[in-house]
Amino acid sequence: MQGTIATFDPGTRSGTLLLDDGSELAFGAEAFGRSGLRLLRLGQRVSIEAQPDGRVHRVSIPGIG
Repeated sequence: MQGTIATFDPGTRSGTLLLDDGSELAFGAEAFGRSGLRLLRLGQRVSIEAQPDGRVHRVSIPGIG
């Protein structure tokens, strides 16, 4: 699944993304931590891995990692 970063707080390492279907989805510090990234920019395209319950498990940059 892919989307675009809508918000990102470097202090809490959490944020929200806008999915391609127009819905908004929050991700926590754990999902960001699994990415291996240091920072996300607003408007940046990302891929996500979601758990069966819909929570974001991992955020990544498409084509990287």
